[in-house]
Amino acid sequence: MDSNHVTVVYKWTAQPGKLDELASIYADVTNAMEQNEPGAEAVHGYVSEADTALYGRDEFTDAGAVGFHLGTTAGAHFPALRASATPGPFFVMGPVPDEMKAATEQMQLGAEFSTHSAGFDREAVQ
Repeated sequence: MDSNHVTVVYKWTAQPGKLDELASIYADVTNAMEQNEPGAEAVHGYVSEADTALYGRDEFTDAGAVGFHLGTTAGAHFPALRASATPGPFFVMGPVPDEMKAATEQMQLGAEFSTHSAGFDREAVQ
């Protein structure tokens, strides 16, 4: 993982009776990201019936890729997501510019931001 990498971990809490709809919308988001966002390195969604929520983890090459996502796939699906769920919190880990932080405030994502402090990645064993 290089120093520009950005990870976003988040939660969408479904409105009553809307968890299946939320999961379906998220499947569409995931497919669109895979097809149209080369800077999206990995996307994973986890549905919790107990919490009536979808938890997600997205990995991006850099803040530019996050910005591209917010302006394309996320923007296109945001109205449907908001109609079926409440966003937040969103934890953005990695370097992002102040303009992007302001955009997430306008979207009312409940985002929190942090920069990398320590860690390591193991290489995959072949």
